[in-house]
Amino acid sequence: MIKDFFVKKKKYATVPSARAKQEVPEGIVMKCPKCKKIMYVKELKKHLYVCQSCGYHYPLSAYDRADMLFDEGTFTEFDRDMISENPLHFPNYMDKLEKDKQKTNLSEAVLTGKGKIDGCDAAAAIMDKGFRMGSMGSVVGEKITRMIEFAGKAGLPVIIFSASGGARMQEGVLSLMQMAKTSAALKAFSDNGGLYISVMTHPTTGGVSASFASLGDYNFAEPGALIGFAGRRIIEQTIGEELPDDFQTAEFLLKHGQLDQVVERSELKNVLQKVLSIHAGGSDGGWDPDLSLKSRSMN
Repeated sequence: MIKDFFVKKKKYATVPSARAKQEVPEGIVMKCPKCKKIMYVKELKKHLYVCQSCGYHYPLSAYDRADMLFDEGTFTEFDRDMISENPLHFPNYMDKLEKDKQKTNLSEAVLTGKGKIDGCDAAAAIMDKGFRMGSMGSVVGEKITRMIEFAGKAGLPVIIFSASGGARMQEGVLSLMQMAKTSAALKAFSDNGGLYISVMTHPTTGGVSASFASLGDYNFAEPGALIGFAGRRIIEQTIGEELPDDFQTAEFLLKHGQLDQVVERSELKNVLQKVLSIHAGGSDGGWDPDLSLKSRSMN
């Protein structure tokens, strides 16, 4: 009887625990990958998906970022129907693209369009790492190029939010050619006096970092963003030296003059609006000259 008593007690003790697990719906809470704090998703969303404990900036989907950036009801999407093909007949490539379309509601790894930021007009491209890790294939390069050319004709400034693992291997040299195409489009845009603001988010790597992401008149980044071309391990093996712990972070690049400013997500819309306002000839809105933003190659 004593044995039976303990068996029953054990059974009784484990059932509520299992039931409690089942009663927590998926998507209600999230654990910060940096500080491991558990937060309600609703609270996290209220703070623009930035951990209030350690400041970690969660990656954003392209549509979430557009909602946060542009004034309500002003954003118009470009080239929604443009989709990738499989020029190299890469196995299962089309199936993977289809899965990413369902997952992100995007047709490709970049969202392009135009809208207003606190009343200031701008054209923009917003990359989404949830779609093939934000890799740049032919359609991504084409959509960004078309957006830049549209902005040039319409007299709009350009903002590009980078989030990418680099060129898309399934499209081979066609993917690599997008580096040259987007860079050439930006050169023509700049030669005609266009303003280009680059915002690098986590991660901005490979061919994207080596092309349009680094060509801004203003180069901004979100805190903690990984920014670089080759991977850390490859560089260490090549040069035979150990790199600093903060190597290839936004803060490291700012310290070495490759960025103009690292901007908190909560301040980003305000900073962009002020830059757009200055270059549109409007009021500086209380712009602080101590921010030391450098405008380069403006004609």
